[in-house]
Amino acid sequence: MEDLLNKLEAINYRFIEVGTLIVDPDIISNMDRYIKLSKEYRDLEEIVQAYKTYKGIFDNLKSSREMLSSEKDPEMREMAKMEIDELEQKRPIVEEEIKMLLIPKDPEDDKNAIMELRAGTGGDEACIFVEDIFRMYTMFFKEMGWKYEVINSSEGTTKGYKEISMNIEGIGLYGMLKFESGVHRVQRVPETESQGRVHTSAITVAVLPEAEEVDFQLNMGDVRRDTFRASGAGGQHINKTESAIRLTHIPTGLVVECQDGRSQHKNLAQAITVMRSRLYQRELDRVHEIRAAHRKTLVSTGDRSAKIRTYNYPQGRITDHRIGKTIYNLASFMNGDIQEMVDSLKMAENAEKMKGEVEN
Repeated sequence: MEDLLNKLEAINYRFIEVGTLIVDPDIISNMDRYIKLSKEYRDLEEIVQAYKTYKGIFDNLKSSREMLSSEKDPEMREMAKMEIDELEQKRPIVEEEIKMLLIPKDPEDDKNAIMELRAGTGGDEACIFVEDIFRMYTMFFKEMGWKYEVINSSEGTTKGYKEISMNIEGIGLYGMLKFESGVHRVQRVPETESQGRVHTSAITVAVLPEAEEVDFQLNMGDVRRDTFRASGAGGQHINKTESAIRLTHIPTGLVVECQDGRSQHKNLAQAITVMRSRLYQRELDRVHEIRAAHRKTLVSTGDRSAKIRTYNYPQGRITDHRIGKTIYNLASFMNGDIQEMVDSLKMAENAEKMKGEVEN
């Protein structure tokens, strides 16, 4: 108990220190430093509130035990015993809450995200499944109160999409969506299948934290910019003007296209955001690989070629292979009811982090 208190007291000291720094004129004039310190202050605030509750329990236990050892009056002794029993029941609950709060947070978790869906094996059926998953996610976004905007899309030959990308804005967004990256496999009878045979198709989902300039400095001198006429639906003007943008990052060969915006200016801004985020993700992947050498992570492996989930229509189930969880409610799941799976993946990651903290 005292070890935990000592750890919390150090955090409280840092909280007070950061609170002093963020009102310092020199810090306020340095926007990058001010933003980082303000975020640290917000992150520490909840832990400090829990610390005050926990310290109150610790102090009250100490005084109640002193009373029990020195008090002669039976009624007062009984009151002290009741107080100790109540505090001892409350203490482990608060301790568990604090342990969860002390799990190191991914600094990317609060960021907005870019989500990219691409058809894999399965031809037309994979394109149809991209559209189904796109609908699933957008219904979930609506439930969460998040905003999204399609920034690039390429339609399938018959139905659905070969690929579709969107920008998503919301609170705690990337932290909830990051586990969706990987291969999503579907098993069902395609609309075009006359003999009723179940086919297996796959799509890939990539979720990138939206990188701001403060996160990753993109040198536009390394970027070649091309314009072209957008294809597909979007109104007559879209084929008359070269509003679509293609950016090529020369050092890495990374190519980004944006064509769903109504203006070249908007498409350019979106393309720069996507390129910056993809390059930032490459750097994050490199860091994660280094960490993985020390501790294997079950949930967020960072390997986007890994099959993470199967959607089996004949059995009406969804199985996440990383945590072995199956939900038998496919219709609701495809209508955006994915919160249970998202929560289970988050809990699995937190359990791993807690185990890693104990081992270290």
